[in-house]
Amino acid sequence: MIQCIRLWTGDDAQSHFEEGWIELGPGTHGDLLTGKITAASVSFRETASGGTFDWHTAPVRQLVITLSGVLDFETRARQHFTLRPGVILLAEDTAGGGHAWRLTDAEPWRRVYVVLAPGASVPFRATTAGR
Repeated sequence: MIQCIRLWTGDDAQSHFEEGWIELGPGTHGDLLTGKITAASVSFRETASGGTFDWHTAPVRQLVITLSGVLDFETRARQHFTLRPGVILLAEDTAGGGHAWRLTDAEPWRRVYVVLAPGASVPFRATTAGR
């Protein structure tokens, strides 16, 4: 299992999140894997230590793969979650009140954005109810 946090817009037009994982199935050579997830584009970005980004929504439905840096994400309901290297963010809050983030450690935030193709299926499974 690969840890994942899903961020989405609820019926109240506000961002919510739930913790879970990317579901993996048996693969070759004893590996675990997903099926192919259709992507429209992939890009890389780095934000210096101390960086913040005030209220915003995800520009598109995307996976954000953190390579370095630890972040505190907040919703307008003042709910927080921590994003660490190796944890995938499934950003689906493309409308509404949005979220904010700030880097909390001395590392830059290095990440990979995987913009999902329209209708792409991500095998996310929640472990906790949305907060």
